[in-house]
Amino acid sequence: MADNLKQILISHEQPDFKDKMQCLRAVICQAIFGALTDEGKTVAKIIENVWKNKDKAVIEYTEKFDGVKLTPDQLRISLEDLKKAHDEIDPDLLKTIKQSIANVKKYQQDIFAGRSIPGKIKYTPIKRVGLCVPGASAPLPSTVIMTAVPAQVAGVKEIAVVSPPRHKGSIHPVILAVCHELGITEIYRIGGAQAVAALADGTPNIKKVDMIVGPGNRWVQTAKGMVFGQVGIDSIAGPSEVLIIADDNANPAWVAADMLSQAEHAPGSAILITDSKKLADSALAELKKQVEKLDRSKETLDCLIKYSGIVVCGSLDNAVEWANEFATEHLQIQCGDKSKDIADKIENAGAIFIGPYSPVALGDYWAGPSHTLPTGMSARFSSALSSNDFVKSSSIVEYSKDQLAKSADDIIRLASTEGLDAHAKSVKIRQKN
Repeated sequence: MADNLKQILISHEQPDFKDKMQCLRAVICQAIFGALTDEGKTVAKIIENVWKNKDKAVIEYTEKFDGVKLTPDQLRISLEDLKKAHDEIDPDLLKTIKQSIANVKKYQQDIFAGRSIPGKIKYTPIKRVGLCVPGASAPLPSTVIMTAVPAQVAGVKEIAVVSPPRHKGSIHPVILAVCHELGITEIYRIGGAQAVAALADGTPNIKKVDMIVGPGNRWVQTAKGMVFGQVGIDSIAGPSEVLIIADDNANPAWVAADMLSQAEHAPGSAILITDSKKLADSALAELKKQVEKLDRSKETLDCLIKYSGIVVCGSLDNAVEWANEFATEHLQIQCGDKSKDIADKIENAGAIFIGPYSPVALGDYWAGPSHTLPTGMSARFSSALSSNDFVKSSSIVEYSKDQLAKSADDIIRLASTEGLDAHAKSVKIRQKN
């Protein structure tokens, strides 16, 4: 079956090259449901129902979609369950989690810009944030770390976590253990669009938040888009992506492994752009060999065929041009001594991984930047989630009587030009005394 992968090897000189690279656009469409689709209309109905019927609707949807029937007092995880999960976690895993938290905390502290500038601007942490943690078959403790730690560094005081009850009718104990380690005590066993709706508007048992962040499936991301404005959101997080710029210096087995690490998300996109036909052929051969050995081989192979590609470009300059146009979530550069120079030419990427020993997994779990990154070419205008996203700014204006008097005529002139008589008079009235 892996022999079908040969179709993903293409050249930029082929007449239909741009058509073939529509694989990137195809994966972008997997981020959310269109507002007019049946699924989009269903999300809107879920939000409306939760906002109208509150906990009752949340409980009904949890039973319908997750197969777990809860009472209102069971929505929130108890402190006893949190402590139990923390006490029973594997000691080595807990040690790893603590170090990951420390790495992320240090990185986020180093970049945090939440400092007031006296007399000019005031930064205030967002008061209350909701974190969406997916409830897939495997637990995702890294999602808690990568969303909660930046918020805590910024000074967010109230953090609520939602995650669907997919593990024995509750949330996986590893997720609960990480929350306990971080001092987060407000965790709800709900997920999907209903969880987003509950966080956005509040229910008798779930206090509304000011901002919602975190990954999730199309139902979650569509709901986040619909409630944006009532609350802030980090982004519409689409399927995972990696674009690799590589030349003959790259190890084809490692390149293939890096491509598979994103394609296995299913959906996920993996693009290799190289000036070396030899590397392209070798990486393709490695993909065929390695994909067969994966636990999710069939799903990963499907993503390679639908959403991925190996592109042979005329030069590395061409590769940089394509990388900046694709504005990928993860960009890896494996070009030997030229890697750093190429990185300097990259303008659009969520995160840049330089050199052969910087796989995406390093950023996902350990290095310190949040792995919540812009997807779907949105790196053209947005950035990785960081501690800076959890503060808001207020401009500070303070003029004396003499300062206002000096500027009054100009202000009045501008206000009058715009036809805003009351604006002008609010300045004029202060000039009478």
